[in-house]
Amino acid sequence: MAITTKLLIAGASALIPLLSLPATALAAGGGAILSDPGAAHGKHFHPKGKGASAATVELWLKNKGALPFDDTRDFDEAKKGFIAAPPYKQILKDDGTVVWDMESYEWLLNGKDFESIHPSLQRQAVLNMAYGLYEVVPDRIYQVRGYDLANISFIKGDRGWIVFDPLTAKETARAALDLINDQLGERPVTAVVISHSHADHFGGIRGVVDEKDVLSGKVPVIAPVGFMDHAVSENVYAGNAMNRRLFYQYGVLLSRSPFGHVDQSIDENTAAGTTGLIPPSRIISKPIERLTVDGIEMEFQNTPGTEAPAEMNTWFPQFKTFWAAENITGTIHNIYTLRGALIRDPLEWSKKINEALFRYGTKADVMFASHSWPRWGNVRIQEVMRVQRDAYAHLNNNVLHHANKGVMINEIHNVYTLPESLKQQWAAHSYHGSEEHNSRAVINRYLGYWDANPTTLTPLSPSDSAPLYVEMMGGATPILTKAKALIKAGQYLLATEILNKLIYAQPINTTAKDLLADAFEQIGYQKESPSVHNSFLAAALELRSGIPSGAIPKTSGPDMIKAMSTQLWLDFLGIRLDPGQTAGKAFRINLITPDNEERFAIELSNDALTSIQGYVGQNPDLTITIKREQLERLMTGSADFDQLVKEGVMQLDGSRAVADNLRSMLVQFTPDFEILPGTTPAGSNQGVDVNPAQPLRQSEPADTAGG
Repeated sequence: MAITTKLLIAGASALIPLLSLPATALAAGGGAILSDPGAAHGKHFHPKGKGASAATVELWLKNKGALPFDDTRDFDEAKKGFIAAPPYKQILKDDGTVVWDMESYEWLLNGKDFESIHPSLQRQAVLNMAYGLYEVVPDRIYQVRGYDLANISFIKGDRGWIVFDPLTAKETARAALDLINDQLGERPVTAVVISHSHADHFGGIRGVVDEKDVLSGKVPVIAPVGFMDHAVSENVYAGNAMNRRLFYQYGVLLSRSPFGHVDQSIDENTAAGTTGLIPPSRIISKPIERLTVDGIEMEFQNTPGTEAPAEMNTWFPQFKTFWAAENITGTIHNIYTLRGALIRDPLEWSKKINEALFRYGTKADVMFASHSWPRWGNVRIQEVMRVQRDAYAHLNNNVLHHANKGVMINEIHNVYTLPESLKQQWAAHSYHGSEEHNSRAVINRYLGYWDANPTTLTPLSPSDSAPLYVEMMGGATPILTKAKALIKAGQYLLATEILNKLIYAQPINTTAKDLLADAFEQIGYQKESPSVHNSFLAAALELRSGIPSGAIPKTSGPDMIKAMSTQLWLDFLGIRLDPGQTAGKAFRINLITPDNEERFAIELSNDALTSIQGYVGQNPDLTITIKREQLERLMTGSADFDQLVKEGVMQLDGSRAVADNLRSMLVQFTPDFEILPGTTPAGSNQGVDVNPAQPLRQSEPADTAGG
């Protein structure tokens, strides 16, 4: 395996200046790992970029003084149990492509405070720089941290390693396994446990186990009920939109810099290697289920509807140790994920933590998780569990309290606040989530997006309403004058309110876009949550430079597409229909896959493509018969329609023209559509390829890493 051999500084306490960095390599989501040589010296990566303003510095000082920085227990826990770090900072694919690069963040370890980073966020980022092999329970439980967005954990069984959550990418998981074998002696992998259905917890499975050993029963893969359904389907229907929004939430196109990407709250970033999926061979289906694997007793607690729709915690009675999956980490999580996902239930989340507290937390000596660092000692464990239980409960209950008094969805984020007792607890801080977007999510979950004002029930599109606003404000000149004054006064949100209207009315007004970028940049500097920080800074970058080209994300290998159900694939074909080509057209197709005995009746009528499993239609225009394994070649793009017909592995009975007509009506989505006016790159088709080479190929699901 190709791995660079650069000297590692072990642990988050090391403080060194970063003198040089590699230029560009592949990053999470397919963007560029934009390492910034000027990062350690406080130089902005963009020619139009600015440092922290006086107003931002004033707020930085206020936050610095208000937060409990004298509580350093997290740093002690993050360093505890350190065994060794590898002699490299970058992990590569076999072809030399960089998939993981901790070195690009090493400027965080030079001991300097950056006023362009919320002090709490910088603290979290430094904590996440812990890198290498750590012992959690003596001679039994270990973690490799800092190799990906998640931690990979190893439980020492009677015969080998039981691997918990094998990261996002094959390359990083393989490197972690190599590290623990090099340090503690080589042992085979005897089982894999996947805690939940997000890609950073299963995508690297092919780096630790051979699928043949899973299929033969030699190595069980254990996952919670519903895992396969949610791992594949959670982000298919709106996957392209989610991938585009991922550029904002995860800042994948931002330089790694005090003025750009700083951290991703649950680790520095997501690995950019090869994501795979091996279906589990053992499903934990009961609310509480016990299992002994390779001599290790485990009790699984299913927690659906918390951080993931399929998730489970694990109790190790032999070691009095609790695995909290991603339900309890070093942050309050997303109730609503800015890249897009179904809204979660903070009350249910709180209840599942409470159940774990009373069932396991009252007797646990150790608590560890799929992100962040372990906690030791029963008093400390109960403290953290109660803090997070109460934070989710307070969010749910207090927001609904205000909602029942008439506070609306567009007001709640300016009303809701944590109680002071929770603000003084680091475990209650919303790094991955934020109080602003989580509070709005609670109202959306229960009451929806409408604020009950009829004016907003059928609002004008921004590009339609903006010209009126600009006209009533007297045109661009007074808006720009007022915006400059607001920015100078540090009133950035007010500046964005009027500048946003102006750029919708005048998308090519560079002065307005640059001013809005300046305002966005300062707001980003002020935010504690990396998701919000990244979103404002990514928007500033696009306003200044347009949507960067060559940034189409690649989130998975063929495993994810092969694991899709045929019904899911057919549903997405209906989403991909070009509405400009369907008028007046109608047909009926029967699809039969004899190897798995599936049948589908597919109809185009009234501009809608529908399908139903288990039926075939009478008098179809076309019947397609193809084995599911051959259909997967079509879905993954390894073969096209004509090739399968020519090979004789797909039979057509009826009108071939019907299939050709369907194929001609399909577009392929691309994540390059405009979010902010005037940022579209030359030649962009605004999110679609209207003439894809393989129209029946399924595009990859969105990246679910990080939840």
